[in-house]
Amino acid sequence: MDSQILYEKYEKVLLNYLENRNEKGLYKAQQFGREMIEQNISPEEVVSLHVKVLTQALPYLDQDVLDTFDFLLEVMMDYGLAYREHQSLRDKQRQINSEIDVAADLQQSLLKGDVPDCGFLDIGVISQPAKKMSGDYYHFVNDDNHCISVAIADIVGKGIPAAMCMSMIKYTMDSIPEQRMQPGAMLENLNRVVEQNVDPNMFITMFYGLYDPRVQEFFYSSAGHEPGIFYSAAEDKFTELEAKGLVLGLSRSTKYKEYVKKVQPGDMIVLLTDGVTECRTEKGFIEREGVIDLIRGYMDKPAQEIVENVFYELERLQDFDLRDDFTLIVMKF
Repeated sequence: MDSQILYEKYEKVLLNYLENRNEKGLYKAQQFGREMIEQNISPEEVVSLHVKVLTQALPYLDQDVLDTFDFLLEVMMDYGLAYREHQSLRDKQRQINSEIDVAADLQQSLLKGDVPDCGFLDIGVISQPAKKMSGDYYHFVNDDNHCISVAIADIVGKGIPAAMCMSMIKYTMDSIPEQRMQPGAMLENLNRVVEQNVDPNMFITMFYGLYDPRVQEFFYSSAGHEPGIFYSAAEDKFTELEAKGLVLGLSRSTKYKEYVKKVQPGDMIVLLTDGVTECRTEKGFIEREGVIDLIRGYMDKPAQEIVENVFYELERLQDFDLRDDFTLIVMKF
């Protein structure tokens, strides 16, 4: 804004207030203040403008009063520098937040997958990020033979790099459909991709499994991921799905052992990330046994209701403040 125009506008607003001394005059001053902020006019410039207009309008002001304005001007100079720095940081933060929002939306659109709807298997899934962007990932595929493959992963890292890494994993998995029937081979291929393309400081844990209804068996392998949980209806007992393997990205030559579990009607498989088993409360971490107790309490319900109820209970224990990404999958046979 031209300095002369600025002077005239401020003079009009100030003299109008001195003449009427009412709320309308103060409101005009507020509007003018917002306009000066939009024009990036600094606080010390406002003080200088005020002094200039005031000395013209009231030429007989006491010298002590005028001297206080000089003092105020010095104060506002440092304040103005700090204010401009604050504005700059706020603008940068807005830009960063905007970019994160775009990345989070992109992540959701890329990673959002349909949960298979099949008569022989009831699947429930809940995945909640602790922040805007999640480091957890899950993926289902129902192939032409009605085999159901499932992947669940946890990126050791957050934000945009983790989202990009997850997108790369999804693309790789979609690119090698012939290996969906071989969990160990699938992880070995993913491991080579991660080792070659991901920063050495970023690691990925993953559990990959496939259920074949033709033989009623669940084949699976793990890359350092949180152990799954198996419920045997015949024994009414929960046990760990034993599996060992290095996290993805550590060594290009890593081999992954394939395991198999016979599954009967009424059995249940639970897959999860460490955000479920490492929920923190004022009393400490919630143990796996506590999570299993919650699952047992709702296991007569449909799979989706199980995961939603377990999530609610664990979130409540944390005062509804998630400290880590939370992903829980329940497969009822």
